[in-house]
Amino acid sequence: MGTKKKITKVGGDEVSPNPEPKPFVPTPESKTKATRLRIIAGILWALAIAAQVVAISMLFRQPVNMTWIIILIVIDLALAIAGSLLWKKSNRFDPASEKNKFLFFMQSQLGLVVAVIAFLPLVIFILTSKNLDKKQKGILGSIAGAALLIAGLTGIDYNPPSAEEYAEQTARIEELTGQNVVYWTKSGSKYHIYVDCHAINRDATTEIFEGTVAKARELKNITELCKFCEARAEKDRLLPDLEKTDIGEEIMEKVEELTE
Repeated sequence: MGTKKKITKVGGDEVSPNPEPKPFVPTPESKTKATRLRIIAGILWALAIAAQVVAISMLFRQPVNMTWIIILIVIDLALAIAGSLLWKKSNRFDPASEKNKFLFFMQSQLGLVVAVIAFLPLVIFILTSKNLDKKQKGILGSIAGAALLIAGLTGIDYNPPSAEEYAEQTARIEELTGQNVVYWTKSGSKYHIYVDCHAINRDATTEIFEGTVAKARELKNITELCKFCEARAEKDRLLPDLEKTDIGEEIMEKVEELTE
């Protein structure tokens, strides 16, 4: 029966078994692109809200010009959708942090928020207008309500990027390969570690892109690592350690004999 021994820890700094990934920081180029896209999106949204204001003002004039109100709703919708698409793209270049849940939601789903601002007041004014009869309220209300729904659904980011997600995915690639380099194609939905992976290097493939994990997300919104590449990288990473063992040496000798 063993006796309990005193354990004295020496050696300095404590090592965490699961170190946190390095925080993701967008490149100056990506930051500039994100800022430019957000400015353009903001201008488009401002114009969309202005179109709504004009449409609301026309509800107070007799007779109400329904044609022009419908035209303004369509303009409002087009501007709101364009702004939302640009805003969501900007978030791929400069993603928000999930540490502050409210700010993360506002940055990720601002297109939805703007859609409500750009159409809900108009819907309310249409339904409560004294200058419209029941039929006119039904027509304009249905059109404005449909525009609100379309703009809202378009404005939602169903898979919003986050700085933490970028950092985690980058850390995984660096853990497997020692560098932040991945490959992808125009039509692919996954990024790859190996350029010769059978899932990417096919006869139908005409061009393979190389870049960082962030670039794959920025340009193609690819969020998933190829499972074949991940398994192969794990094997390649563990193989050198196996070769150093006695069993590993025996296995490698047998493989060499079989391949001669």
